[in-house]
Amino acid sequence: MKVTDHIKKANGKTLFSFEVIPPQKGKNIQDLYNNIDPLMEFNPPFIDVTTSREEYVYVDKGNGLLDKRITRMRPGTVGICASIMHKYNVDAIPHLLCGGFTKEETEYVLVDCHYLGIDNVVALRGDSRKDESYFVPTKGGHAYASELVQQITNLNEGKYLHDEIEVEHNYDFCVGVAGYPEKHMEAPSLNTDLKRLKEKVDAGADYVVTQMFFDNKKYFDFVEKARAIGINVPIIPGIKPIAVKRHLQILPQVFKIDLPEDLIDAVEACKDNNAVRQVGIEFAIQQSKELKEAGVPFLHYYSMGKSDNIKAIASELF
Repeated sequence: MKVTDHIKKANGKTLFSFEVIPPQKGKNIQDLYNNIDPLMEFNPPFIDVTTSREEYVYVDKGNGLLDKRITRMRPGTVGICASIMHKYNVDAIPHLLCGGFTKEETEYVLVDCHYLGIDNVVALRGDSRKDESYFVPTKGGHAYASELVQQITNLNEGKYLHDEIEVEHNYDFCVGVAGYPEKHMEAPSLNTDLKRLKEKVDAGADYVVTQMFFDNKKYFDFVEKARAIGINVPIIPGIKPIAVKRHLQILPQVFKIDLPEDLIDAVEACKDNNAVRQVGIEFAIQQSKELKEAGVPFLHYYSMGKSDNIKAIASELF
């Protein structure tokens, strides 16, 4: 079922969802199941599964020579989605990236999703590679998420990249995109970033999931400004509970977001990361309660491979 249909069916009730990351190459998928299992009692209509882009590794060939090779540390997103759907009977949503994928590779991923009965995808530009200081489009790929959304929209209309095919069963993907209440780190202003978001919606995006934020006012202001420029699709808040003291440095550095002073003070007062984790749970519960009272369609949690804190939060809300 489409995310938008889940929202309509809920009749104003706030629903629970979360995001997981594939296991690293060589790991067992059971580790992923172990983190999903405790959250299923809250009846998530969907689970997001992230996609990793390619990285370069250098293999020593001897005599001072290095061989540059491409690797993906967390492959298998579509297969994991199929497995989650089969095991838990919920919708699983793969992330599609511009970075690291050609248009042709993207089309084949979408064909695979269609075969498997996957109704939803999230279209993202993706981050730069670790060896790049800024995002460089993959040769033969898309430079912007709006272009990726347009490709999905075209396929929904039966338009393949190169082939003329009579379609017996139409593609009908529901497309999610990312929104940034504190603007994307590369955007010169929030208003510019909102224009880019509208381009994605105009290209066919059906809903928005926000990057993590810790100040609900920024989310409410973001939604208000989005509505003012004609973005009328559902905007789902993304929530990440603080879990370790290093998050005070890591999250602002990586995601270019601000943390509230009361949260900073509470984390700094903690003697160990167990205490920090509890502070993060309590803060996220209060943040989530306010969002739920405001009638948000979903509360979407970034689990990052651990579910105990997400379960503690959801137990107070669902």
